[in-house]
Amino acid sequence: MIRLIDLTKMYRGFVAVDGINLDVPRGRLFGFLGPNGAGKTTTIRMMAGILKPTRGRIELDGIDLAERPSEAKGRVGFIPDRPFIYEKLTGMEFLRFMGGLYRVDHGVSPDDRALELLELFELTDWRNELIESYSHGMKQRLVMCSALLPAPRILVVDEPMVGLDPKGARLVKDIFRDQAASGTTVFMSTHSLEVAQEVCEEIAIIQSGRIIARGTPEQLGEQAGVDGTLEEVFLRLTREKEDS
Repeated sequence: MIRLIDLTKMYRGFVAVDGINLDVPRGRLFGFLGPNGAGKTTTIRMMAGILKPTRGRIELDGIDLAERPSEAKGRVGFIPDRPFIYEKLTGMEFLRFMGGLYRVDHGVSPDDRALELLELFELTDWRNELIESYSHGMKQRLVMCSALLPAPRILVVDEPMVGLDPKGARLVKDIFRDQAASGTTVFMSTHSLEVAQEVCEEIAIIQSGRIIARGTPEQLGEQAGVDGTLEEVFLRLTREKEDS
């Protein structure tokens, strides 16, 4: 479903992402972890088509992103770490606008699809209010609504829990689980090791632009020789890499 092949990004000689190879199957809730500056967001922005790789390929749902960008991007819903929204629109107006961009057509009207998602993310009562009156967490949930409008086969998410209160975080985690259970591949970058341990079926750890470990939380613990939390496993693996 997602294939990264020798994926590399360089900035004036600095290697931000260094020859990543990664396969993520359909319906997997996949976590992407790493220290600050490890290359997580750069990788995700390349997957979303925002950045162009220096070298390598990205295949999304079997489609090469460089060769057929419009078709590949049409399979992906992207949720950035910060919500950038037209704040002079209402929530419903914003989703209508996004539905027009995506050309949403799933046998239901775009308005019905938008209302369904507003209900799912508990924003129905705010649908006719200007977005400038929304809290940060509400804006983040509205962006998630827009990413799910076209019923994407792949959901790429960068730090989804930033700004969410505990209730909102629980809601979003449940929605991601449901999306994966229905066959959507969820690729999630997060700094929250607790969230990753709770919801991700499989995890890759990136450090200095390279994948240093991959597996279930239990398998990562075995690789690290640690019988503890994902935080302890993560610290052991990244420390060993720094010391090597």
